[in-house]
Formats: sequence, structure tokens, C-alpha cells
Amino acid sequence: MKLKKNYKFDNGRQIWRIIPTNAGKLIIEEREPEKKQVYFHCLLLDSGKKILSNFQLDDKFWVGIEAVRDDVIYFHKFAKPDMPKHRGIFAFDIMKKEFTWQNPELIFLFLLDEKLYAYKEKFEGRDYYAINLSTGEMIEDVGANYELINKLRDESIKEEENNGYLFPEVFEADSETDSRAGEFIKALRNDFVVSGKIEYLLKDQLFLMSFHETNSNGSMNNLFKAVDLSTGKYILEEVINKETSLFLTDSFFVKDDLLFLLFGKTRLLVYKLII
Repeated sequence: MKLKKNYKFDNGRQIWRIIPTNAGKLIIEEREPEKKQVYFHCLLLDSGKKILSNFQLDDKFWVGIEAVRDDVIYFHKFAKPDMPKHRGIFAFDIMKKEFTWQNPELIFLFLLDEKLYAYKEKFEGRDYYAINLSTGEMIEDVGANYELINKLRDESIKEEENNGYLFPEVFEADSETDSRAGEFIKALRNDFVVSGKIEYLLKDQLFLMSFHETNSNGSMNNLFKAVDLSTGKYILEEVINKETSLFLTDSFFVKDDLLFLLFGKTRLLVYKLII
């Protein structure tokens, strides 16, 4: 087993979101808060080849991504700048590089099957709707039936959980994991001055860890290690954050046979697991 570096993404900007899609694409959102600029990119998931680069909407900052399905990004804007409430749905076709439909009044909820569920706020309560993903046309007026919406939302969450994602957990003394993985974590605490918690992820025989090591000058290095449990050997070791005073988390995840590893806040490396 080994991890082969596929490609690197680094524009020197803060990487805000990393979204592998079900259509073999990788969507990356970068932000420059001081300049109030947001940029969106699309790469081929396996190769890193650029399809869309430095894309911006008419509003250069107060926009974000609700979801991605097939080759369509569903953007939102905000009801007011500096306020968290989303407003509007804007469907952008990545390959055509154009908006296919927009609805500035609806507020996105979730995707399920071939429908997008959204709502409009009333003075008291909400009205819910099912929308055609491709055209933006209303399929069904659900009214104020929030019981049905909550049931469908649960189905949507379960659907997303089966998409091949694996995210790290915090290791605790009673964490249920492979005994060999537990031994490696025990060895870490013997070999390093570990500060804070250890994040880990187990995929078959691949064991991934991120932790912070205290330096002699009082700052910390954030280290990442990957172990092939079938051989008991490290197959990847990286310093992903140097000389930091903060505990940095959420620096890696796995989607199918790809590892996404974030260095600092600006550089992404994608590795392929080869068995």
C-alpha cells in the first residue's frame, strides 16, 4: 500500500471549502477576507486539470455554495452583508460556464433524488417547495408541512453519508479502533511531546493521524502521518503547519481512494491510495 501524490493546488489564498463531486470534479472555494473577494475553481478530480479558474459572481464576496450535483453548482447570496442568513438559489453549469436558472427569492434546504427543496419565509412560518434541479421550475408546493420536510431532510442526510466520505475523529481513551492503530497512537505519545488532541481516520488498513507537537521555543508543529497497518510502516509523514500557536483541525479527509491534505490554510495536496 502507498499514497501517490496526484497534484497540488496553491494560489496563496485561504482555502475555504473543498468539495469532491459525484461527477469526477473537485470544487474549491478560496477567500480573501481583507480584500472581500471569493474565487471558485473546478478541477478534474483524478488529475487536477483546471476546468474553471478564479470564477467570481457579480457579487465578489457575499456569495457561497449550497451544494454541487453532477456538473451544477448551486450558489446562494445573503439577505444582508455580514449576516449569516442565505437568500436566493443560482444554478451554475460548470461545463457550459453559465447560469442555467436563478431564483433570488427562495432559500435552499437540501437535495434529494432529482429535486431541490427550498422555502420562502412568511411573517409567521415558512412555505416549502420542491424544485426541478435542471430547470428551477416548481414541481410541488409542500405548503407549511414541516413534518414531511424533516423526514425528507433525514433521507437526504443518509444519502450524503453513503457518498464515500471519511472524516477524522478525535482519539479518546475509549475510542473503538483497530488495536494496532491504538499502539501507533501510544507510540506517538512516547516519541513526541503531543499537545492537544489527536485526530485519526481508519480506512481498511490505512491509518491516518494529525497531531500537534510542542517545540522547544513554545510554539507547535502540526504533523500528519499515514500508516499501512498490514506492514506496520509509515507511508507518508508531513509537517502540515509549522510554528503555530493555534490548534488547527480538519486538515484532512478521504473520498473513495483519494486523500485530501491541507497544508496551512492555502495549499492542498491530493494523494491517491494504491493497494
